[in-house]
Amino acid sequence: MSPTRRNLPREFERRGGLRRRASIAGRLALAALVLGFGGCDLFKPRATRTVVAPAQPVEPIAPVAAPTPSPTQQDRVESARVLAETGDYEEALRLFQSLLAENPTLTVAFVGIGDIHLAQGNYREAEPAYARAVRLEPSNFDAQFGHGRVLQLLTRFAEAVRAYQRALTIRPYDIDSNINIATAYLQLEEPTLAVPFAEKAVELDPDNGGARTNLGAAYERVGRHRDAIVQYEVAMELMEPSGPLLLNLINAYITEKRFQEAVNAAEILLRLEVTANAYERMGFAYFRMGDFGRSKAAYRAAVRLEPDHWPSWNGIGVNALNAWLASERKDLDAMVEARDAFRNSLRLNQEQPKVVALLSKYYTK
Repeated sequence: MSPTRRNLPREFERRGGLRRRASIAGRLALAALVLGFGGCDLFKPRATRTVVAPAQPVEPIAPVAAPTPSPTQQDRVESARVLAETGDYEEALRLFQSLLAENPTLTVAFVGIGDIHLAQGNYREAEPAYARAVRLEPSNFDAQFGHGRVLQLLTRFAEAVRAYQRALTIRPYDIDSNINIATAYLQLEEPTLAVPFAEKAVELDPDNGGARTNLGAAYERVGRHRDAIVQYEVAMELMEPSGPLLLNLINAYITEKRFQEAVNAAEILLRLEVTANAYERMGFAYFRMGDFGRSKAAYRAAVRLEPDHWPSWNGIGVNALNAWLASERKDLDAMVEARDAFRNSLRLNQEQPKVVALLSKYYTK
């Protein structure tokens, strides 16, 4: 059953999960910022973690009197926005630039230029336009939000967090800002700081599948795997399932030792997209269930799709090693298969001390 939408002030109500915003950036899909934290944990080396101190609280931004376009200029601003909406970016840029030639302090023109570059994927060109808009008018929400988004896409996550914080001092109930600042904190390896913003986004719009997915990712990263599963399952009811969402759900099921559910979710994922990661997760779940035949078959399917998928070579190796040991070391084919699989994995990823230890223990004379 879908959660019940909570009562919110009318200005914060979302229709159909999409909030209208004047700028192009606000209407662009946030898919690039929805994180997938799935992975292969079999002999997986730990990633280096960068500890980032919480950002200092941002003081409320005092409104600054921004230059107001004349009626004629405002008509040209609207024309430029329409052109951009229809994909005529070149003519829209020309109009915005002509406005700046007349008045180089028009914030709306800088935001418009940033929005166009962002829509085109020209993030390095978009950033200075938004930065200029922010300097001209710090209380302009679209400038702050757009700046945060492009900084995030440029992987300048700490700066993005500060931009989103400033945006939230202007519109505390903006769902996109809450979602994006949470993802930025996750990208900074600071999930504890991400959780309250991800929770706020779900509070603002309980029927938003992307917000639910984001909250699930935050919960998963702080070890609240059961809570993560709840959020992922609700997200599955609210939106079309995606590869990252399903992979996150599979990993959470595995962590909670709900291996049959992990297999079921992997089957759904494989109907959606056939990937080595999906087969690897299925192989791992089957292995933990004791179904070694299906486990090995899934790992084999993974390396057929992606011969360089080293976690699946580890899975093949572990299955073969177990078969060899179960035969009281008489099944020489299994012994050779395990050795070759581990060697393939090490060839692809040398930083695997557990695999090195296995080879040393069983294959060093």
